[in-house]
Amino acid sequence: MLRINNIKIRKNISEQEILELAIEKAHVKKDDILDWHIAKKSIDARKKEDVHFTYSIDIKVKDEKKYKKLEKIKSFVMPSIQVKNNFSTHPVIIGAGPAGLFAALTLIQNNIKPIIIEQGEPVENRKKSVDYFIQTGKLNSSSNVQFGEGGAGTFSDGKLTTGINSPFCKKVLEEFVNFGAPKQILFLAKPHIGTDNLIHIIKNMREYILANGGTFLFQTKVIDFEITNHHITSLHTICKGMENSIMANQVILAIGHSSRDTFQTLYQKGISMEAKNFSVGVRIEHLQKWVDDAQYGTITKLHLPPAEYKLAYHANTARSCYTFCMCPGGVVMPSSSEPNTIVTNGMSYFLRDGKNANSALLVNVTPKDFKSTSPLAGIDFQKDLEQKAFILGGSNYFAPVQRVEDFLKNQKSNHLGEVQPTYQPGITLSNLNEILPTFVADTLKKGIQFFDTKLHGFAHPDSILTGVETRSSSPVKIVRNHHFVSNIGGIYPCGEGAGYAGGIMSASVDGMKCAIALLENKDIESSSSC
Repeated sequence: MLRINNIKIRKNISEQEILELAIEKAHVKKDDILDWHIAKKSIDARKKEDVHFTYSIDIKVKDEKKYKKLEKIKSFVMPSIQVKNNFSTHPVIIGAGPAGLFAALTLIQNNIKPIIIEQGEPVENRKKSVDYFIQTGKLNSSSNVQFGEGGAGTFSDGKLTTGINSPFCKKVLEEFVNFGAPKQILFLAKPHIGTDNLIHIIKNMREYILANGGTFLFQTKVIDFEITNHHITSLHTICKGMENSIMANQVILAIGHSSRDTFQTLYQKGISMEAKNFSVGVRIEHLQKWVDDAQYGTITKLHLPPAEYKLAYHANTARSCYTFCMCPGGVVMPSSSEPNTIVTNGMSYFLRDGKNANSALLVNVTPKDFKSTSPLAGIDFQKDLEQKAFILGGSNYFAPVQRVEDFLKNQKSNHLGEVQPTYQPGITLSNLNEILPTFVADTLKKGIQFFDTKLHGFAHPDSILTGVETRSSSPVKIVRNHHFVSNIGGIYPCGEGAGYAGGIMSASVDGMKCAIALLENKDIESSSSC
């Protein structure tokens, strides 16, 4: 394929018309084209008087030698996998989030049949449990926004952007399309799927894995690990009160960032782990129209998607404030996984057609901020905030919310303005300064004011803060060596929960890499290499 770059589009036209503009620019004869597709599409809104789309087009022609000035594009080829493991038992994957599912797909595609253990429900039943919590405030602590098939990313914006540069990223995107994602994720600069699409895609993945010999054990929790001579030998599980034992010589730990009981069990079993940096804060909501106007201006006639933003503020200290998981046209989700806690997250449907935009607004914390040196001390830091938010909200799963103007003045909100909170089951007007650590509150305030200079209206008095956001990443890192193996042989710490990913894309890639390491039998038992 040959690539034609930097095609600027300033009016609403069809894809065929875009092709015609591209080949005119590159002086390519239409009759020479055998095939073509859009390689990349992005929005350039740096100048509000000239907002436009920028495209790259890939074309296949009869004779490439005629067009030597055009860039040649190499086809993506997955690295070859040499299956060397004899698999005396079925490999087990704990967790059916992105890391677990893509690990399972990789094994299945190499004729190995895994067992996937998931403490939550299948995604269609999980959706019902989440909806029931939103409607009634009654939490299912085993199946919710954090736990269940698809992982925490299922009830999010479904972003597929990532900071990693890996050839596996293209494979992940192609697999999502194979299982029902819109094809545009293959070329958009900032692809997303939306939670409505993700629910169907995840179900399709499961059905494919089942049809090819994989096994899913839902509503099944791993409660213990049997280790002999520094190697995993079996797992103990519980399902609806019934305990069971599963022989397992290879286990991929794709447990997610909220599996606190499992972290505790692993620590007690001698799995090497350490506390790591993460971030805490709140969700901020604006009217989506404010964000659109700030990002695109009001002149353009292009049909543009709801606008996004990504902002960062670095204080003179070691603290920073940044936005994360911004959800255009989305809602703030009740994301608790334990009783008597409040946790928030953001979610958008594919069309992103809600009235509000929301984003996490976070401040970094480090192990120096924790009350102990335990590898699990970050969990206690999270839980303390979540429990305080529960009490501040009224001890009924209502979230504490505050207008930005009131937060900056350190006074309790007593009314709402133009922005109506989207969090359900309900909200309680509060003063979030009462529960946030001082360094978090102070850094948030400086960040909000700074962001307003970059995105007009960010500090609008009626913008809404909802507390608290504590699960942006795992507070624990499960140590592994360069063969992806922990200090206990046969255990492959994987994905976001183990501290090696941050989002759907990077977690999926890490799941594939762990599965390949397992297939190629790169299990090294010596902890000295970790």
